[in-house]
Amino acid sequence: CGSIFVVFRGQQTSVARVPETVEHSTLSGPWSVSFDPAWGGPQRPVEFTELTDWSVHSEPGIRFYSGTAVYRKDLPWNGETRGLSIDLGEVRELAEVKLNGRSLGIVWAPPFRVAVPDGALQKGNNRLEIEVVNFWPNRIIGDAGLPESKRLTRTNVRQLTSKTKLMKSGLLGPVKILRQP
Repeated sequence: CGSIFVVFRGQQTSVARVPETVEHSTLSGPWSVSFDPAWGGPQRPVEFTELTDWSVHSEPGIRFYSGTAVYRKDLPWNGETRGLSIDLGEVRELAEVKLNGRSLGIVWAPPFRVAVPDGALQKGNNRLEIEVVNFWPNRIIGDAGLPESKRLTRTNVRQLTSKTKLMKSGLLGPVKILRQP
């Protein structure tokens, strides 16, 4: 569950490594999370007081959700704006990170980290959005416990039943701002 780049230049071989960083801060506190109601998600954004696995949430629309959910958080900033990156911690399964409406990239393997280009993070208030996409099994498992007329999915996959264990899903964190030493 990682990746490296191997660069071949003539007889030399070098391996590009993730730059060394130190933790600047951890983003704690509530996140506003929006799910798509067309795929069974709640109609309104939900406040997550901490980052948690969707598959253990008490609301069925979140527990059995499969698709894209958007995490939003205001990020006040008064520190250095150069040489920073955002580390998402654990993500199930992939995420796109946006800062003030600007995409910083898509991550799909550890480390789930994106560089913050110079000038993207501004002094004052910033808007951080993280779009997280999980796999389909949780929706299929949830649908297996519903009458056919209420199911959102149709599949020939029969090994997923209402008793199948759900897959971990969502942004599990912790989300950290890192800086280069």
